[in-house]
Amino acid sequence: MNTVNSSNPSITQQERIAALDMIRGLALFGILFINAGAYKVIVEGTPMPDYTGLNGIISSLIDIFVEKKFFSMFSFLFGAGFYIFASRAESRGDKPRLRFARRLLALLLLGIIHFLFFWGSILAVYAVIGFLLIPFYRVKASTTARWLGALIFIHIISLLLDIFSPEIRGFSQVTAFAGNDAAAIFIMFLSGFLAAKARWISRPNDFSKQMRTVRLVSLPCFIGISIWTWYASQGHDPHMDNIIALGAIPAAYFYLASLFQLLQHDRIAKYFRPIARVGQMALTNYWAQSFIGLAIISFMNLETVSPVHIVIISVLTFTIQILYSVVWFQFIPMGPLEKVWRFMTYGRKPLHREHHNEAVS
Repeated sequence: MNTVNSSNPSITQQERIAALDMIRGLALFGILFINAGAYKVIVEGTPMPDYTGLNGIISSLIDIFVEKKFFSMFSFLFGAGFYIFASRAESRGDKPRLRFARRLLALLLLGIIHFLFFWGSILAVYAVIGFLLIPFYRVKASTTARWLGALIFIHIISLLLDIFSPEIRGFSQVTAFAGNDAAAIFIMFLSGFLAAKARWISRPNDFSKQMRTVRLVSLPCFIGISIWTWYASQGHDPHMDNIIALGAIPAAYFYLASLFQLLQHDRIAKYFRPIARVGQMALTNYWAQSFIGLAIISFMNLETVSPVHIVIISVLTFTIQILYSVVWFQFIPMGPLEKVWRFMTYGRKPLHREHHNEAVS
């Protein structure tokens, strides 16, 4: 791990892990497909979105390939970012856990403000759950792996019990808690933290065998649950949300392991560089998505947002974000909200100016 001048909490562009920014940008694109429909609040008296024909097929495909999966990827990157941030803070003589706690408090405030504009904002939730990562900073990787395995097992069993045996007395509240989205977020936080601590992220080529194993294990699970999700969506299964949740972690693991390996090839990675610019200022772009999406909905004069509209809005919004992110970094080395977040984290400006960007990590 590179050391940084203790008077400067910034990191150079060379110190950034390019694949993280690229995957973070892709995760933001996927999140658009989930949030775009929520930018337009349905009020009493307005027609409901159309879910027949092509709209129904698109909705099912989003459930299979996107719903909860890209938020899980985003959560993984947050956990990885925690370890990278804290270890770099420690390398320059800072107190890593206290500094990260302050960073989380700043994110909580930014998340509350964002919630005032978009009710579906996840930032405040991330900040609260993020505090659970702090005790793991000094824990050995092997111990963290055991914790992670146990949490995944409990999460899966809870979801299965909620689907097949919801009537079991005394367990319904437990399974609802262990199988909810907050539990999945923390599992992915811890997954990213462990991957960064074990150097899988900084040296993916050294762990290609392990990543291949992750793909081989997660792919059959992903395929099986995807087929289940498809038939459940066609039959309007009342347990649809839990079925989708079952596929979130294996799908996210498969996506991540595949992307980390794929992006090690320079020829492929160069095509993702504009997307990496979006990921470099993920906090700014996450905020901006809700405003851009709402502006597009207003421009299209939509009363309701159907799945077809979601695709159009998502593609347009992300294209706009790629364009202004690429232009922004031609002139300014850090996203606007990233600069605010850094100032709230450190309370002072660095003495030496370096190229630096902070995403939601």
